[in-house]
Amino acid sequence: MAGTLEKPSGKGAGDENFPVGSWLIRPDLRRHVHALYGFARAADDIADDGDLLPQDKVVRLEGMAAIIRGETPREQARAESSNALVFRDSLEETGVTLRHGLDLLTAFTQDALKLRYRDWDDLLAYCFLSASPIGRHLLDLHGEGEVCRRGADALCNALQVINHLQDFAEDYRKLDRVYLPEDYMAEEGVKIEELGGHHVTLGLRRVMDRVIAPLEGLLSTSADLVVQIRDPRISLECHVIHTLAVRLTERLKREDPIATRVAMSKPVAGAWAGFAVGHGWLRRRLTLKTTTGTLVAQR
Repeated sequence: MAGTLEKPSGKGAGDENFPVGSWLIRPDLRRHVHALYGFARAADDIADDGDLLPQDKVVRLEGMAAIIRGETPREQARAESSNALVFRDSLEETGVTLRHGLDLLTAFTQDALKLRYRDWDDLLAYCFLSASPIGRHLLDLHGEGEVCRRGADALCNALQVINHLQDFAEDYRKLDRVYLPEDYMAEEGVKIEELGGHHVTLGLRRVMDRVIAPLEGLLSTSADLVVQIRDPRISLECHVIHTLAVRLTERLKREDPIATRVAMSKPVAGAWAGFAVGHGWLRRRLTLKTTTGTLVAQR
């Protein structure tokens, strides 16, 4: 039983665009990654539930916050949200700050109350609450330092924007929620009703292109994570995710996400993941060799 606060959508890790706690993650940390995902998925399902009123969503999310802060007695927490309790236990065991989890809940509360985004900066500010905390939590879990923070933020925010581009029609139809920047839509002469059509109009295509331009900048900023992160396993996981994100972005440039969902089949994603592991391993090896050679030369 998930708990009285939760509203499970039925989605799981297998429904995501990108790997969640895959075999690349250190075995001793994998369950903590899954604890983070379970918590985030449960909170996201509340925010995206079409049958709940906004204030009901807020109350449920506040209940999850109380659980991870340790304010809710254990048995009550288990009855209200098993995912939040598992995450609370993970935080206590690993010593990772609960700040990242609270930031996620702030983002989902915003989802419950806010339906439009003024411009790119407004959207990116949301991503720093809804996506960046995931990467920051994983970096903390692996004991990584600040050197990879900028790249991790950029990658996580890029993943969030990709998801918005994939699902903007569904978000509008089901929740009347629009992440596409309002100023881009106004400048391209796009009416909100076009999001509920059967295909991407020329104006919407221009809006998408304008969103993709800074998205590519985020992906460029995160391209070196594979050599910035010390832990080889999580660095390769990040490289796989980055590679899949680049491929999806290329497809979003060409394809119509209203007419059909722009996503990778599992075989195609698996093939690209295999390529990314090999490419990332080679980059790390060459970087280490170059660094070692430079240090020897300096002596």
